[in-house]
Amino acid sequence: MSDTSPSESEAPTESPDSAAQPDFDAMTRDIAEVPAVEVIVTVAVNLMSAAAVKLGLTEEGDKYKDLDEARKLVHALAGLLDASATEISSFHAAPLRDGLKSLQLAFREASVVPDEPGQGPGEKYTGPVYG
Repeated sequence: MSDTSPSESEAPTESPDSAAQPDFDAMTRDIAEVPAVEVIVTVAVNLMSAAAVKLGLTEEGDKYKDLDEARKLVHALAGLLDASATEISSFHAAPLRDGLKSLQLAFREASVVPDEPGQGPGEKYTGPVYG
């Protein structure tokens, strides 16, 4: 007599075809049709939104506030905008820079011990930010 029951030894195996697979070809075609400027602006807006949440600037307030995470996001946004400044038009860049400055000021206000001017998140790229 076997130590394993039929249900253990004959457990059904799931084939890769049975799981829903993402259509990578369609995803590649979709992204290929998106202009680079649109991708850059979308990423910048996502960074701005995430930073606002981590700064406690949303309806939830302090529920998701995390200044360490916010610093990283603001710094990444500043780096992206600095690196892409010549690639995106001022039509796109100006509001993004304004949003970045607002986030930098909000970070300074939210900090218990504010960074020295020029040392705040992203100020390596933007220079000191004053209110």
